Amino acid sequence: MQTLSLDYAAAAPAARRALAGVVGSGDLEVLLEPGVHGRSTVEVRTSVDGVNDIWTAVIDRIFNDSDQPAVAVEINDFGATPAVVRLRIAQAMEIAMARATDANKGGGA
Repeated sequence: MQTLSLDYAAAAPAARRALAGVVGSGDLEVLLEPGVHGRSTVEVRTSVDGVNDIWTAVIDRIFNDSDQPAVAVEINDFGATPAVVRLRIAQAMEIAMARATDANKGGGA
């Protein structure tokens, strides 16, 4: 089991928590929580040895935009491909942002 920890600049914290995916054969789960203002953290736990460079490249592409909300992301991997990694992170971000948008819409009408 390998663990990789990464940090990125970010905007204001996300408003909500989110979960995408499940740990299983060839898949992963992404747990997302609001982060500290101005900082996103990503912690990856993977069952695949020797893939830190690949993980870093995939995560860098997603989080190098400092306009994204600050999040604390925990990824539990069981051999997912880079495409699945990007998909699950995008799903979790969309869930967190949709909930924040829905909550804001509900209070004004």
